[in-house]
Amino acid sequence: MATAAESPSTRRHRRSPRHPASALAEHWTVVDDVDVFYRESPQPPDAPVMMHLHGFGLSGRYLLPTAERLRDEFHTLVPDLPGFGRSGRPSEPLDVPELAHAATRFLDDRGIERATLVGNSMGCPIICEFAHNHPERIDRAILVSPAGGLHNQPLRRAVSQLARDGTREPPRMMRVAAPDYVRFGVPSTVRMFRALTRYPSLDRLLALEIPTLVVIGDRDPLMPGPDRIREVASLTDNHVLVVVMEGAAHAINFSNPGELAHVIRLFMADQPIVDDPDSPGFTRAYEIHRGSLHPAPKPPPDGAPPAG
Repeated sequence: MATAAESPSTRRHRRSPRHPASALAEHWTVVDDVDVFYRESPQPPDAPVMMHLHGFGLSGRYLLPTAERLRDEFHTLVPDLPGFGRSGRPSEPLDVPELAHAATRFLDDRGIERATLVGNSMGCPIICEFAHNHPERIDRAILVSPAGGLHNQPLRRAVSQLARDGTREPPRMMRVAAPDYVRFGVPSTVRMFRALTRYPSLDRLLALEIPTLVVIGDRDPLMPGPDRIREVASLTDNHVLVVVMEGAAHAINFSNPGELAHVIRLFMADQPIVDDPDSPGFTRAYEIHRGSLHPAPKPPPDGAPPAG
């Protein structure tokens, strides 16, 4: 456990936030000799585990708006992966398979055997790799704005896409993201981009053998359009459910947390995807693809709005 691996020198180099950024409890542990900062349900409910994995160059902080909305229904964990956010840096930069290994080791450290994984952007290929290596340890996969394929190559195109996305995100997102990007640094950004674009994300995603939710925003410049995604997803039998959020850009976990949490709840219960009645006027979520192997939707509970 973390307390056995800690030393005074390790603790001195830990940088905790001056003010807690979340309703989740904030902790430190050690994973493969690297300090890892994470957030957890203050009193973990006797409920399924849900771990949220952040995107490229960022920490888990921008995932908190969605994670907090689900904390009473799931044992919620939001780590900063090694090399990101407030966590320490490993001796060598980690690629996608190594980050998936780090996520696995983090769950080992917490004594958790199985979990549902929620990722945004880079977090999505990490989840695909986790599921590829440890299918017995993942219940469901929730992939929000999965990135890293041909649509994001070369690097200058990805930079341009990120710049356009920045104008479509809420202004407060920059206050969260900028410190993370500065801390991550340009050399790490170039290395991570190369690792991310070399990873076979699409093949891994379509090969998943667990119920998988993919959520995309129709204003996300880092993603192909909904029609292209539906076309690709329909090429083979799969377990994938694809949902579009109108009006959303890339960082849906931050910008549209109410709607995303609502869709996640429906997906976890195998309910039809319907619009969130508690978030009127913000966006509209609707299904565009349900893989032939994905669980059929159950009838909505009494009193629930009809699908559509």
